[in-house]
Formats: sequence, C-alpha cells, structure tokens
Amino acid sequence: MVCGTQGAGNPTAELAVGLMLEFARKIGYENARMKAGVPWQSTLGIALAGKTLGLLGLGNLGGKTATIGTAFGMKPIAWSQNLTAEKCSVVGAALVSREELFRQADFLSIHLVLGPRSRGLVTAQDLSLMKPTAFLINTSRGPIVDEAALLSALSQRRIAGAGLDVFDVEPLPVNHPLRGLDNVVLTPHLGYVTLDNYRIYFRDMVEDIKAWLAGTPVRVLAAK
Repeated sequence: MVCGTQGAGNPTAELAVGLMLEFARKIGYENARMKAGVPWQSTLGIALAGKTLGLLGLGNLGGKTATIGTAFGMKPIAWSQNLTAEKCSVVGAALVSREELFRQADFLSIHLVLGPRSRGLVTAQDLSLMKPTAFLINTSRGPIVDEAALLSALSQRRIAGAGLDVFDVEPLPVNHPLRGLDNVVLTPHLGYVTLDNYRIYFRDMVEDIKAWLAGTPVRVLAAK
C-alpha cells in the first residue's frame, strides 16, 4: 500500500518565472559581480512585458505559469497533444500549433509529465524553429528535451539560452558540459523544494503512518 501527501500551491511555476527573470534582468549574475567587487552594472536587460510566453503543456503548472506571465504583461500561447482552445481560454492563452509555439515564443516553458509520449518530445527540429533571441525553460523533466540537440543549439548560440531545473541524470554530473555554458542558468531540481511544501509533506507522512497503524489508511495511491 502506498499513501501519498499533499503539496502547497504551484512553486514550480514560480521557479519557471524566476528563471525567466534571471535571463531578463540578470539579477543573480549582477549580484555575484557586485559581491566580487566589480564597481557597477554590465548588462542590458530586457522586459518581460510584451514578450510571447510559449507553454508546452497547460495543466496546473502550465496554467499557473500563464497566469503569472500575464501579470507581467506577457502574451501566453500554448500547445500540447490534446489541448483545446476552451482550456486555453480559461487562463487567457491562445492555442497554436506545435510549430508556431516554437517559432513565436520568446520564452518557451515546458510543463508536461514525463511519459512515453513526452520522452524526447522536444527535438533538434523544434529547437531549430526558435528565435535566436529565445530562451527555453525546463522545470518539468530533463528527458522531455533531446539533451544532445539542446547542447548543440546552446553551444552554437542558435537560441539565446536555457534555464534548467531538471536533467537527464540527477544530480547533474560535475563534469557535465551544461555546467560550462555561459548562456545556461542551472538550478538543482528546486521546483518543489519550499518550506511550505515540506511542512505539508512531513505532516502528511506522520498522518499516513498513524492512519495505517489504526487500520484506516488515508490518501491511498495504490494497493495490492
């Protein structure tokens, strides 16, 4: 028997937007430079307002990301295999084709569950459609994107950059080439790692155990 836990909100969507902000305004980069003693600014930022936010997947996390992006003045568009215009309208996104999603997006954020249909879904062909000024954000699962194709696009600067919280192999090997690219922002699978979530996780774990011992299990996910 497997008993689950709940979670707090959608912190992964917030992290996805945080990665976009890092590319737009270089907050972490400039913070590191100032603490290293560099006198003043060196970067020229861009605004999120007016940019096209492409969402590959529009479930709970994709929808939340669309809502946050809209608050910044971004224009959300979306595609996935079974997505409908009606579902897009709930969060104010426009339904587009797969090709147009990659062509139009200034920031393309992935929000799909990893499975047989999504593994390797983002190919070299998809990446070749992106603008050279566009950024790819992946807070979902690494294997959704063809890693070799992404490394090629980044190293040849055919896209502007990638913000990655997930990887094919985790933890990411120390000698992995992604660590050496200056147009990549990396975070160590932080999407769900918030104090709010952990308070709920551990509370529910204790509740699960007590309920199972009492013979009245709760939040049963699977049973044999």
